[in-house]
Amino acid sequence: MAPRIELKTSPHIKQADSVERIMRTVVLALLPVCAFSVYQFGLSALALMATTTLTCVLTEQLFNRLSGRPSTIGDFSAVITGLLLALTLPPAFPLWMAAVSAFVAIALGKALFGGLGYNPFNPALLGRAFAAAAFPEAASTWTQAGLPERFSELLPSTLAMPFMRPESVDAYTTATPLAEWKFEGGIATDTWALFTGMTPGSAGETSALLILVCGLFLIARNAMNWRVPVAVLGSAALTAGGFYLLDPGHFPSPLFVLFSGGLMLGAFFMASDMSSSPVTPAGIWIYGALIGFLAVIIRFFGGLPEGIMYAILLGNAAVPLIERIAQPRLYGLRRGRSG
Repeated sequence: MAPRIELKTSPHIKQADSVERIMRTVVLALLPVCAFSVYQFGLSALALMATTTLTCVLTEQLFNRLSGRPSTIGDFSAVITGLLLALTLPPAFPLWMAAVSAFVAIALGKALFGGLGYNPFNPALLGRAFAAAAFPEAASTWTQAGLPERFSELLPSTLAMPFMRPESVDAYTTATPLAEWKFEGGIATDTWALFTGMTPGSAGETSALLILVCGLFLIARNAMNWRVPVAVLGSAALTAGGFYLLDPGHFPSPLFVLFSGGLMLGAFFMASDMSSSPVTPAGIWIYGALIGFLAVIIRFFGGLPEGIMYAILLGNAAVPLIERIAQPRLYGLRRGRSG
């Protein structure tokens, strides 16, 4: 049988895809996650998403004007950044803090590097990392899901004045499944509750089932490279499974790791960001495996209950090295030779 020659450079078949179409598809896929967030957390979650999205769009337009470039808000990338940032924040996160974090997400995560396609880090996660560093208490204060008055009034901290802490906020707070496991003696939340999403957490991370369905929709529409979430989730499951087999009394099961926290949201909607992820098939597998491994290690041995945010940012930083390692051999050359 003759050897097969694979050509992986110039695209010989031109598709009708465009940046705008792909971004619109991602926004469409995020809408059910946003709707479920509003169902769980009410008006505060809706106000949070509106604030971050509007701030991201206005910030992008501001930097377009300052740099003399044509407006790029029509490509929906700023909308995606705003929605994803809101979905990674606590539902009752003060709106003024959300606006500052959204400004940083676009200004430092995108405009500073030249705009869409040049950013080495996921802008939404950069904004979330800023929120965690600048407002640590608010960024780690979680709200109970399904409060009866959630559709008639905002949570006290939502409209908190800058640099002021609202009264009675403690009455609405609770621990997330990851925090209960890590800081309260290894309490494991029911797997079905984690899968369906009736648990406290960030605004859009709770329902693993819904995120999975929306992620599969993106894959079916060819708006995402399926290898990224498969590599991230597979690596996380294998890493968690290894520790679980060694000491099941100390470490949680792989299903708990997969369905809790922001792992599913990060794997499908943030690690897969085309601007900050590798382009070579081998590089994508390495990249995803690194993120899944780091997310579990940070959860198990770090000081924080969640690790996916930092795992993806570290994966973004490693992309140039990964691409160098995973670069396919040029046709006609042996490996290890440049000429």
